[in-house]
Amino acid sequence: MRLSVDPPSTHGPKRAWASTSLLVSLLFGVGLLQLLFPRAEALVAPTEQHFLSNDNGAVAPKSILGVRAELIKAEIIPTVIDDFLPSLTVNITWLSDETANLGNTVKPKKLKKAPSIHLNDEPTSASVMSPCKSNMTYVLAMTDPDAPSRDNPEWAEFCHWIVAGIPLSSPDASCVESPSSADGRAHAETAASGLKEIMEYYPPGPPPKTWKHRYVFIIFAPTNSTSQPLDLTKPRDRKNWGTGEERHGVRQWAKENGLTPVAANFIYSQNKKQ
Repeated sequence: MRLSVDPPSTHGPKRAWASTSLLVSLLFGVGLLQLLFPRAEALVAPTEQHFLSNDNGAVAPKSILGVRAELIKAEIIPTVIDDFLPSLTVNITWLSDETANLGNTVKPKKLKKAPSIHLNDEPTSASVMSPCKSNMTYVLAMTDPDAPSRDNPEWAEFCHWIVAGIPLSSPDASCVESPSSADGRAHAETAASGLKEIMEYYPPGPPPKTWKHRYVFIIFAPTNSTSQPLDLTKPRDRKNWGTGEERHGVRQWAKENGLTPVAANFIYSQNKKQ
């Protein structure tokens, strides 16, 4: 019997050298990319950017992309207002120290007095085409699309507040506060501050067993970018904003008055009896 033994392959070392060369090339390429692009995610626009506090302690909401995402998540876009990309951020603060923070829940008893309004120029808004100007004043509308309940919105939308003449805050100072008094309606202070209430503040009062209501604050700018005082119409009624049609309200009123949305915020509130 004859045993045969295959000779050792001459390709082993060459294959090993080729594999090693490929690995070195890949590692070199990765290292070069890390040097050129130390953080690839920095090339992507942040959607959870937060801003520093103003002197008054108010903290601006999330970035414009985050605000829009929360409005869509809560179905405020498109059921209450048409889709838009905010170019300002708005802080709403009550005397109870409660604030609107894109969907936080606040007890009705904390909302009895009219809140203060602070408009902040969004740092990324320079690249956004919008009618915003520093010498322009803005309009705030507060509406409830869940009146008397989300399942039965026969009163929706319900108009809670319209105030005009709101100035843009400077980067390090709050703007003029909205009127506040025992009943939330201080006309003397409104006139003194330059603000004009088109519809007086009506505190949220969700009925029992109607679950959470969305209370939406929308900031509008004149579509024609005028800095002149606006001649705004007053809704005939709070229910349905006087239209007599279910699910009608701030969107129709804004179009009639030549207004464009530039910022928004909202809270949830419910009656303790559920």
